[in-house]
Amino acid sequence: MSNISYDPLFKLLIDKHMKKTELAKVVGISTATLAKLSRNESVSLDILVRICQSLDCRIEDVIEVLPRRTCDTQANDDMSRGTLYHAKG
Repeated sequence: MSNISYDPLFKLLIDKHMKKTELAKVVGISTATLAKLSRNESVSLDILVRICQSLDCRIEDVIEVLPRRTCDTQANDDMSRGTLYHAKG
């Protein structure tokens, strides 16, 4: 379970009336990176900085680090619903 959330970024996009695909074009990121953001997966710091520069915002307007307990609770909720994702290794 990811301990990061890009919810602040997506709220900012709503406030700016900007679609995710527009963000990708302005920042110059791939659709794969955009998908990672949508799934709250890690992306490079360089990408986060480029997002901040493009949107003229601070890093905390883009990403938040979730408390460990929140992550554990989400994982437990996913397990109870049978939606926990296991990566193949």
